Amino acid sequence: MNQRIQSRAGGRSARRAARAAPLADHLRPIRPGLEGGRYAPMTPAELDRIHNAALEALETIGLVDAPDSGIAYLTKAGAVLGDDGRIRFPRALVEDAIAKANRSITLHARDPRHDLDLSGTKVHYGTAGAAVHLVEPDGRNYRESTLQDLHDAARISNVLDNLHFLQRPMVARDIEDNRDMDLNTVYATTSGTTKHIGTSFYDPAHVAPAIEMLHMIAGGEDKWRARPFMSNSNCFVVPPMKFATESCQVMEECIKYGMPVLLLSAGMAGATAPSTVAGAIVQATAECLAGLVYVQAVKPGHPAIFGTWPFGLDLRTGAMTGGSGEQALLTAGCAQMHRYYDLPGGAAAGIADSKLPDMQAGWEQMCSNVMAGLAGLNMVYEAAGMHASLLGFCHESLILGDDLIGQALRCVRGIEVNDETLALDQMRSVCMGGPGHYLGTEQTLGRMQADHVYPSLGDRTSPKEWVENDKPDLIAKATARKEELLSQRSEARFDPALDAEIRKRFRIYLPA
Repeated sequence: MNQRIQSRAGGRSARRAARAAPLADHLRPIRPGLEGGRYAPMTPAELDRIHNAALEALETIGLVDAPDSGIAYLTKAGAVLGDDGRIRFPRALVEDAIAKANRSITLHARDPRHDLDLSGTKVHYGTAGAAVHLVEPDGRNYRESTLQDLHDAARISNVLDNLHFLQRPMVARDIEDNRDMDLNTVYATTSGTTKHIGTSFYDPAHVAPAIEMLHMIAGGEDKWRARPFMSNSNCFVVPPMKFATESCQVMEECIKYGMPVLLLSAGMAGATAPSTVAGAIVQATAECLAGLVYVQAVKPGHPAIFGTWPFGLDLRTGAMTGGSGEQALLTAGCAQMHRYYDLPGGAAAGIADSKLPDMQAGWEQMCSNVMAGLAGLNMVYEAAGMHASLLGFCHESLILGDDLIGQALRCVRGIEVNDETLALDQMRSVCMGGPGHYLGTEQTLGRMQADHVYPSLGDRTSPKEWVENDKPDLIAKATARKEELLSQRSEARFDPALDAEIRKRFRIYLPA
């Protein structure tokens, strides 16, 4: 009898230990690159209309303000420079660029475990933005963001399983020199995370020294070109239908040095883009198609992400509505256009208009994050941490966003229907002479980790247990987690010899 009890106890202990151990990647309930795409807000006929309207806009309206180098590239490729200074794109030229575009991009990371496959409808969530404030929820304060804040965001993101990449989420406002800011942004992010990183450059002249630093980090130019672990987030247009002259020059420089490019069109529906969801998608699609032609003209096949990124607007006040249902539809519709062209694409989701990580932020962030994932968006930018319509970034919200995105990813994974999941054998054994419930059955215990996503900080206790646990506060728990993570040394930190070499060559503001 005692032997039997010990045997049972030992079996339970073994099962508990197995459940506590990390799952192999292929058995995890959620992971980077889950296939989305089941949600389709537009019909095939409507997609055709969006496409044809975008081609008509490019052929009859065109874009203005390309740099001289861009005019040369585009006209040589077959675009037409009009007497009014606008470059127009014949339909055949655009369709040819779509046909020749890179269909499958791998965004590399310093650690190959974090490489991102941007093919089909594989979904990845990460940060982005250029917030100028850090949100401090404990004191309900906004202050100017610093380089240290950016570095800390990178370090936190590096250990959050459901944040798959880091695009610079805030600006280092404590660095006045723009060149130093660009170079220190490269340093702060790469020394904080081994995941793929996106960044921007203020001036085309800043690209070459940044690439020099990246060569040092990679271990040489050949290693960088084989696995470029940083991409350029490039606002190459100023909507409506204008090239951003200097950003186009930055883009040309990045292409020259083998850096992947995010072609980012960020119109405001009702201000710098049509107020209708369909109209804003048409303009963003047209602008990004122009960017695609541009990239192909500079270097055919260069990795470019189709960054249709329109934002919603509250037409009563002129305030941005990043957390609205309209924003969720804009992003989902853009994802559908990416699928229409079979091009790697990205757009914005997860933005909160709320100033703090509160209930409003929760519904705003979840709404667009879920719809973006279900629509099969390859790169879901600004998915965590962003508040005040992109003006503020919050470390605690970034940590809570990991839980939130985990639930969104579970929605993306969907429902598996097969003999095992239909569970008829379980029903027979439980209902016919069995215990009458499924708690503790081998099948339930065997799938509890593979099927279910459990929040790290979210509280699922009963009210009684909650009181017994001293009524834990969600934000306080996130703050404690932040402090725990930042008390540990960064996994991405550089070898001391390399760090000293970088500091000798560049003016690095972060302490050694």
